[in-house]
Amino acid sequence: MYTRRFAVTALTCFITIVFSSMLFGSAFAECENPDTLTFSIIPTEETIQELTIYKPVIDYLSKMTGKKVEFYMPTSYSTVVEALIGKWADVAVLGPYSYVIANDKDPDVQVFATYAKKPGYIQEEGPGYKAALITKKGSKFTTIESLKGSVVGLTDPASTSGNLVPRVVFTKVINQPLEDYFKKIVYTGGHDLSTMAVYEGKVDAAFVATHRFDNVIERGMVKKEDFNYLWFSPAVPQDPFVYRGALCPEIKQKIEETFLTLQNEPDCAAFLKNVKSNKFVEMTSADYDVIRDLKKAKDAAKKN
Repeated sequence: MYTRRFAVTALTCFITIVFSSMLFGSAFAECENPDTLTFSIIPTEETIQELTIYKPVIDYLSKMTGKKVEFYMPTSYSTVVEALIGKWADVAVLGPYSYVIANDKDPDVQVFATYAKKPGYIQEEGPGYKAALITKKGSKFTTIESLKGSVVGLTDPASTSGNLVPRVVFTKVINQPLEDYFKKIVYTGGHDLSTMAVYEGKVDAAFVATHRFDNVIERGMVKKEDFNYLWFSPAVPQDPFVYRGALCPEIKQKIEETFLTLQNEPDCAAFLKNVKSNKFVEMTSADYDVIRDLKKAKDAAKKN
């Protein structure tokens, strides 16, 4: 009897140990430790230039992680999301809305930081920005009411300030869908393209991100005085820097350290200057709940 009881107990312990090792051992075994990390960004007015701008950051990321880092050039917001979900990209800069879309599709896409912006031409200081509705100075479009029946520019279907905020927040100002208020809606493909479309008279108005609009002025393409500013949205969180959660913990820690100590790396000073920032700050998924609420409101309105 004692021998049988001992045998049963031993077998139970053996099964427990094997099951535990399978459960926890597989969890550790499943973390990914690639030889090369792929970094990507959402398309901006300076995507080509940002290859140069991000070069010291990529070099610092390589130094901190001990891995080769390659750059993936996207063609749209959605291609960056697809790259993360499809494991073609490991680290990326997304827009707040495209992050929420990506995180909804795959919780493995995880935010860890964003930059705190310096004050600019219309950009306010801090880790947030706004959508601005602009028209050309000297045009007849000087009020929101004067824009009824006009042509408006949006940026990209996955843009926060260039699509989501106008459709959810601005529609509360005009009390109707954008399609009913404006004669035509044009997706320009970028905040710089929206800005220039207004400046060149290709559209009557456009919704742009305050920090992206500042970049266009900084490049000398337009001046602040060239535009009317008819509406600003409440602030939303800045572009999230994300990684794939499946990466091994030590790699994710090194990625976080790279960006959160960027201000201490002399070679990255030019990058921070270019993005009008002093430093990066930690961010969590909960910081983007405001964007999730906007997305829910947009989706609900679409169903109705």
